[in-house]
Amino acid sequence: MKKLLAFAVVAGGVFFVIKRNKDAKAEADLWREATAPVDTHVNGASLNGSTPANTGAGQN
Repeated sequence: MKKLLAFAVVAGGVFFVIKRNKDAKAEADLWREATAPVDTHVNGASLNGSTPANTGAGQN
């Protein structure tokens, strides 16, 4: 009976450490995403759905 109780305590401790590390990683990922610089243009297109204005440069 004591061995089973000791096993349960060890298993609970391992579970707690794994869960804590997983939660810490998720929190760090959220923080990294929230504080990342915002790129407003991707390949010449704006992220708000509009297209860049045509300046007429280079047209024949």
